[in-house]
Amino acid sequence: MSLSEALKVAEEAGVDLIEISPNATPPVAKVVDWGKYQYQKMKEQQKNKRKSKTVDLKQMRLGLKIGSNDLEIKLRKIREFLQEGHKVKIFIFFRGREIAHQELGYEMMDKIVAQLENEAVLEQKPQMAGRNLSIVIRRK
Repeated sequence: MSLSEALKVAEEAGVDLIEISPNATPPVAKVVDWGKYQYQKMKEQQKNKRKSKTVDLKQMRLGLKIGSNDLEIKLRKIREFLQEGHKVKIFIFFRGREIAHQELGYEMMDKIVAQLENEAVLEQKPQMAGRNLSIVIRRK
């Protein structure tokens, strides 16, 4: 159909002629109501936005002298964060003279990573920042 015929058909119907694919041979055009088309497009974008999930970085702080039961509770919460699709940054903080025994913090971090190895992957190696030892993990 020629351009003039298409414009005539669109004008008779009281709607707009929209060029969909200008590079095709012949060019592809559509006869639609522009306002309705824009509205549907906007609604589809909102629907897609609602479905998409943002990945947050959750944080979990642990002391060096944490008890085994307390550690299990923290690990359970970390697993919940991972199941929801979040990344988790785990901090071990050193108080007072504990900073002189950083190897204990690294051992604890290795223990935590070993317990989470089925659910998580280490994204960032352990690193010291001030009085904190931290790692970042994400779901497998």
